[in-house]
Amino acid sequence: MKRLALKGRRKRTGSVAIEFSLVAILFFTVVFGTLELARVEYLLNTLEEVTRRAASAAANVDYRDDVAMQNVRANAVFRTSRGPLLLGDPVTADNVKIDYLSVSKATWDMTHMSNLPTCPEGNQSNCMTDPHGANCIRFVRARICTSVDDDSNCSLMPYQMVFPFLNLSRMKLPSAETIVPAGSLGAKPGSMPCP
Repeated sequence: MKRLALKGRRKRTGSVAIEFSLVAILFFTVVFGTLELARVEYLLNTLEEVTRRAASAAANVDYRDDVAMQNVRANAVFRTSRGPLLLGDPVTADNVKIDYLSVSKATWDMTHMSNLPTCPEGNQSNCMTDPHGANCIRFVRARICTSVDDDSNCSLMPYQMVFPFLNLSRMKLPSAETIVPAGSLGAKPGSMPCP
């Protein structure tokens, strides 16, 4: 009689362990999946804020000053030095691409300027002479790109998962882009245009 009772208890113990493992797998998959989706939403909002901060700051900083531009990029990702965006790895200050745009009079299209004016004061003079000229910076654009060296291409960055057992490896970070009107671009009031 005791043997039968022990045998029945062993069967129940084994089935409880199996049931618990099945429920635990489902539960943790839902929990980690929810956390991963929350991080995607966080990145969607944060990358928009990063580009907004970068474009706004770059509109008022001298584009010739490499240190100031690196500080603009670092501040955009909420840092004072090099490093990744908090909970946004692999995004770093090096992935913030800042472009200067002119506006065509014929089509009103914004075009990337590969040849920038020699100084911010010169840009103000160029824009007063011809606001639609190819040498007048009218807008500043900030984007998140895999490489900031290529002027024409801005490919999306791969998404790096926190919980790698979920297979979202082909997913890319959401695109983020902000365009603001050019401000002073670092021009000092009363300065003479450069040659």
